[in-house]
Amino acid sequence: MFHALARPAHNLDTVCDRILTTMLTHRPDDDIALLIARTRALNTNQIATFNLPSHPAIVAQARQHTTTQLTTWNLTDTTFTTELIVSELVTNAIRYGHPPIQLRLIHHNHTLTTEVSDTSNTTPHMRRARTYDEGGRGLLLIGQLAQRWGTRHTPTGKTVWTEQTLTPTNTEFRFRWV
Repeated sequence: MFHALARPAHNLDTVCDRILTTMLTHRPDDDIALLIARTRALNTNQIATFNLPSHPAIVAQARQHTTTQLTTWNLTDTTFTTELIVSELVTNAIRYGHPPIQLRLIHHNHTLTTEVSDTSNTTPHMRRARTYDEGGRGLLLIGQLAQRWGTRHTPTGKTVWTEQTLTPTNTEFRFRWV
């Protein structure tokens, strides 16, 4: 079914036909009902995707891609916070994941979603860092900066995502003093 859904189609009837052709090995004796809904359609100008090599030096470039895209979307108030989120997610993907790594920014209505995907299927988890530990605080920081975050498993690995609500109270200034 994944392959039937992975290819783009102009309408949902075509998608239904592909699924039924893929899933059914013979013609059924009875009727079949298949319900498919398009839950959200985004314009291409609402999504920015960047393929990143798995190298620590790429984190600065990921932040630059982010800043450029946020400027294009007129979301400069969120730059500081989003750069921190991107830095943590990309660093974790390089350190604990497997290449290829992809950064995706999605601007939809009043939400900015940041996604970093890699081919590891290991779910990240928060850990309690001790006072002198050099690492271990990234997901805690993300939990403070984003309204929501989580992990979505895919057929090729995982995507770690965050959501920031774009409101006047969710500005760069607020997070600098936390």
